[in-house]
Amino acid sequence: VQLVESGGGLVQAGGSLRLSCAASKLTLSGRCVGWFRQAPGKEREFVAAISGDDGATLYAESVKGRFTISRVKALNMVFLEMRSLKPEDTAIYYCAASRLRAYTSNSEEYDYWGQGTLVTVSS
Repeated sequence: VQLVESGGGLVQAGGSLRLSCAASKLTLSGRCVGWFRQAPGKEREFVAAISGDDGATLYAESVKGRFTISRVKALNMVFLEMRSLKPEDTAIYYCAASRLRAYTSNSEEYDYWGQGTLVTVSS
């Protein structure tokens, strides 16, 4: 089972990026999939999640209104569209798949994790 993130990079404040999460040997459909991030010197934190049944979404307050999580079932992929990026969004972003259908912000309820993709937002 493998989750692979892509789309990270260097962007100026106010810019946008789209992160992708692709799964192999794991069907994302029917599972909650989330994005987490870890900034230098800080603990990993929840960013966004999408449920495995009705596609309901959950966001951290810090990204609400700026980030959008979505999935394309046919591609077995989940995306994180990030707009109006701020320097404080700089972090390694991780995709994770849960055993649950309902969305969750609890990292302990995620069983599969990618290696992460670095997002750097310059001021």
